[in-house]
Amino acid sequence: MIDFRRGRKREDPEINLIPFIDVLLVVLIFLMVTTTYSKFTELQITLPTADAEKAIEKPFEINVTVDAKGNYTVNNVPVAFHGVASLADDLKRAASNGPNGQPLAAPVKDPVIIVNADQFAMHQMVINVLEAARMAGYDKLTFAAQTGGQK
Repeated sequence: MIDFRRGRKREDPEINLIPFIDVLLVVLIFLMVTTTYSKFTELQITLPTADAEKAIEKPFEINVTVDAKGNYTVNNVPVAFHGVASLADDLKRAASNGPNGQPLAAPVKDPVIIVNADQFAMHQMVINVLEAARMAGYDKLTFAAQTGGQK
């Protein structure tokens, strides 16, 4: 209730700052404890590294030679052509042997098939090599042409 009587003196409001100062000190202490201050900002620098040259790995190659007389050789070993399936078996056998003819621990999964065709060789013979490579599951093929063969 409001007192509207005249003679009574109003009391001045009292402001208690002690609880307010306590809260400010707690916040200030929290900020001081959880904040780290540094004089300099760190820069993120990626330093160069030096590596020795790695040896260039030469892919495993199977050389298939086709001559004008209708002969096939796989890695300088003559093979008899009895069909595309037999030629595919010869390619798989060459992938399981090293360059010196010694068996490898595991067959090479994706060797490079290099087809060396005589300029007078029939196109069907080269197509037979392509089909044999597809049947053997080899996708990497390259061609080299030989000139000066016999007709």
